Amino acid sequence: MNPTQVLLLCGGGSAEHEVSMVSANYLESELSKVSSVSVIRVEITKDEGWKDANGQPCRLNLDKTLNVGSTTVAIDYVVPCIHGFPGETGDIQSLLALSGLPFMGCDASASIVCFNKITSKLWFDAIGIPNTPYVFLTDNNAESIAQAEEAFDLWGAIFVKAACQGSSVGCYKVTDKAAVKQAIEDAFTFSHQVLVEKAVRPRELEIAAYHFNGEVIVTNPGEICAPEDTFYTYEEKYSTTSHSLTTVTPDNLTEENIAKMREYAEKAFVHLKLKDLSRIDFFLTDEGEVLLNEINTFPGMTPISMFPKLVEHNGHVFADYLESCIKSEIAAN
Repeated sequence: MNPTQVLLLCGGGSAEHEVSMVSANYLESELSKVSSVSVIRVEITKDEGWKDANGQPCRLNLDKTLNVGSTTVAIDYVVPCIHGFPGETGDIQSLLALSGLPFMGCDASASIVCFNKITSKLWFDAIGIPNTPYVFLTDNNAESIAQAEEAFDLWGAIFVKAACQGSSVGCYKVTDKAAVKQAIEDAFTFSHQVLVEKAVRPRELEIAAYHFNGEVIVTNPGEICAPEDTFYTYEEKYSTTSHSLTTVTPDNLTEENIAKMREYAEKAFVHLKLKDLSRIDFFLTDEGEVLLNEINTFPGMTPISMFPKLVEHNGHVFADYLESCIKSEIAAN
């Protein structure tokens, strides 16, 4: 029997290109453990098109084939390991759906909702999931800056976030009112909308919600411990010199805390129609409030990333999890 031909797409054109490549290294190594699949890795480069591991130009066709140099290969399944654009924005999912190719992860509509911090918070409100107090800004002008300064006066400190970026790109913590204007202007360089959130000093906890053999699995939370008085920046998430610690067995969580996070994570996974994988991030305040922060529809897969750690800590071999995603989706198509 011929192996299932898996296209591992990586890279992309966003600020998260490099970390997508690191995640692809991990996924490629795990997929190599699945005897029923054969993997072709293709990078979406920043300015030279699609290239395979040998630098040959590649093109995906609408008949479920991939041109690799002068060779044409039939593709059965795609793993779009692309953080940010176009992997978490719905763009690559739309292309794959048009091509009729089964793929890992959420469809275009769920990806679009979760990648935009504004639409995701509107969904959290609609289905009754607590989240951080916020203000939306749609224009980079004096009125928006005044709104942000009012929020600063009310809350004492704020986060200013580009609405459509991931991995803390375009995200600024503001503790001085004089810095609000610059943070707003900087955030608007990354996105057409900006989110202003109340800055809280929480514990940062993350849950893996995923499908395994057709069932929704929701893990217990793991914890991110960033250095004191900092937040979990892009550098802290992915740098080899990161000072942040991750643990899949956090201390001092009550059963009530854990139950709320798992309830909210499953509710978000089901109602936002997520598929295969997600990392759902929470804040736990000193007052015991559980607040949903954000949903990552294709979370990091680096050696220090939480999602694969939580899957394995939950008792699932990661290669087996990948195989279950592939088999379930191919069977559904």
